[in-house]
Amino acid sequence: MLFNSIDFALFLPLVFGGYWLLSSRSLWVQNFFILLVSYLFYGWWDWRFLSLIVFSSLVDFSIGKRMGQTRDQAVRKRWLYLSLAINLGLLGFFKYYNFFVEEFIGAFHRIGVTLEPNTLNIILPVGISFYTFQTLSYTIDVYRGKLEPTRDWLAFFAYVSFFPQLVAGPIERSTRLLPQFQQQRTFNYEQARDGMRQILWGLFKKIVIADSCAVVVNDIFANYETAGTGTLILGAVLFAFQIYGDFSGYSDIAIGTARLFGFDLMRNFAYPYFSRNVAEFWRRWHISLSTWFRDYVYIPLGGSRVESRWILIRNVFIVFLVSGFWHGANWTFIVWGALHACFFLPLILLNNNRSYLDIVARDRFLPTAADLGRMLFTFALVCIGWVFFRAENLQHALDYLAQMVENPELNLAVLRKHLILIAGVAIFIGVEWLQRRRRHAFEFSENRVPAWARAGIYLVTALCILLLAPRQETPFIYFQF
Repeated sequence: MLFNSIDFALFLPLVFGGYWLLSSRSLWVQNFFILLVSYLFYGWWDWRFLSLIVFSSLVDFSIGKRMGQTRDQAVRKRWLYLSLAINLGLLGFFKYYNFFVEEFIGAFHRIGVTLEPNTLNIILPVGISFYTFQTLSYTIDVYRGKLEPTRDWLAFFAYVSFFPQLVAGPIERSTRLLPQFQQQRTFNYEQARDGMRQILWGLFKKIVIADSCAVVVNDIFANYETAGTGTLILGAVLFAFQIYGDFSGYSDIAIGTARLFGFDLMRNFAYPYFSRNVAEFWRRWHISLSTWFRDYVYIPLGGSRVESRWILIRNVFIVFLVSGFWHGANWTFIVWGALHACFFLPLILLNNNRSYLDIVARDRFLPTAADLGRMLFTFALVCIGWVFFRAENLQHALDYLAQMVENPELNLAVLRKHLILIAGVAIFIGVEWLQRRRRHAFEFSENRVPAWARAGIYLVTALCILLLAPRQETPFIYFQF
């Protein structure tokens, strides 16, 4: 079920009403209702894959209990390894089996040995990368002693399958979200109202910004061979806003929806295109994933507190390559991760990776010239990476970048053709800049923005969504991951 679908527009108010009508009964009823509607939400796509969520939930719930029954670290570690093997095994099979088989056959073909392909017609279960990492955070945190294993199977199963963030995050930690399922929720009007505002802003980002950019981006990337530099730069920049509007829009809708039901999900995006270097970008982009890799991969490897610079370089490359590979079974994602490792490495080697911990121009209306230059340079580096992320394969990405250099043509006609879209993106950037101190762009100060102005903004936004919505429902980009 897509957030931007008629199905969800009917599903959400029915679930919201049913949930709060039953909320006074008991915590068990609340969690059972959440579990039931979450399975319905996921099963709407393909009910057969519900068995994977149930199996993953059962495995990690049982392993958590087993680890809680012993103080023997060797035994606990074996249970942890079993959890890692099962979860990563399932993820690897569904997501990477065909990739490794094809690469294996290709390697032998290059030395003159022909092997018969033995790939399978495997359907990638939607959201498997997200809920797998969510369940793994539980067993790892139980093993580390950060969390007591729960005996409440219903709360745990609801935590794993919670429908707002099940398919594309945020990837919630068990230490943060699971306790929220272990205490009864009460309706909070202010929390629900803010949730509705964030849902509206998320739908705007997805439907008005991302889906509008996608039409132009698809055309430019499909016909790049005859395009000039200006057109190709436009394609890369618009894809940057397509993927940002698409993915952060999903996160906004997920966080807002969760707030309707009394839950607080972690922030997943914090205006990343206002970053002054790549390290700051990764503190603001897909925060739930970047912090997951930091805490469960980078720091266990030694992080930056290692004596050898070679080990530090190794750690940086491992975490970025794994992050790239997490996104999909394609060399383009691995190169995308490697590029960001190269962008990040000089910062950490020079101890500049934590230079910008606060929002840019916090006490100013406009950034300084130096900060503006840093933001534009960082955005340019990110856009180069996005070309690899968007391309069908490595050759497509390399040819796209080569054509950008070899055909230095501005082509003002293309810019004029898409002037309305460019202006719309510029206005979107302006709104986010004005609201960069807030959790989301529709979090207004009631003292500074009167009620009539806020109502007008919401009405205009809703009209834009209705008028610019594509005829067919468009899936979110991160559904494929």
